[in-house]
Amino acid sequence: MSFFLAALAWIADPAHWGGSGGISARLGEHLFYSLLAVALAVVVALPLGLWIGHTGRGRALVIGTSGALRALPSLGLLTFLAVALGVGISGALLPSTIVLALLAVPPILAGAYAGVEGIAPDVVDGARATGLSERQIITGVELPLAVPMVLGGIRSATLQVIATATIAAYLGLGGLGRFILDGLPVRDYPQMLAGAVLVTVLALVVEGLLIVLQRALLTPGIRVATGVEA
Repeated sequence: MSFFLAALAWIADPAHWGGSGGISARLGEHLFYSLLAVALAVVVALPLGLWIGHTGRGRALVIGTSGALRALPSLGLLTFLAVALGVGISGALLPSTIVLALLAVPPILAGAYAGVEGIAPDVVDGARATGLSERQIITGVELPLAVPMVLGGIRSATLQVIATATIAAYLGLGGLGRFILDGLPVRDYPQMLAGAVLVTVLALVVEGLLIVLQRALLTPGIRVATGVEA
């Protein structure tokens, strides 16, 4: 309890909020790394997941690959990529983004294809019978109805990335992981615990914002069609 109170006091100290190494700057860096990785994962996984859900092709391969990605040790992969790419601190953003994006891909991918697979076949057949092309069916029918599952996958991915983005500090980048890494050699336990607390609070705040966004994006029609409660 004394360590926790000391960590809260460390966070509450105004001297720790300003400057390039302060809490405000580290929060901004942490969010930047996280959002960059999630955005990259969405660009890759969302179209692939929609295509798999629509066609039913490659599902077994993707499930196996997603399971393998989840099992990869993030810190080990980060070290491997840093060495393989031969990057210094100035180029450390690339391997960090790759590792975090790989972490975010499985839940986004699963949310996308599960959301499409859960749509009643009669709905898709009816859209096809009206003359809609396969692309129009995916973008105009399946994607809107899959929104709850898609957003759920993105929420899960975002929380995992925020929690794991502390590893960016391992390559000399910023983020909240710096408080943990910098406090370790000098045994500054209040600073280290403060870093962990800040990551937890950030994840909870982002989770709350995503829940609000998810509810705002779900129209009454989608709620009725998918059975999502208000």
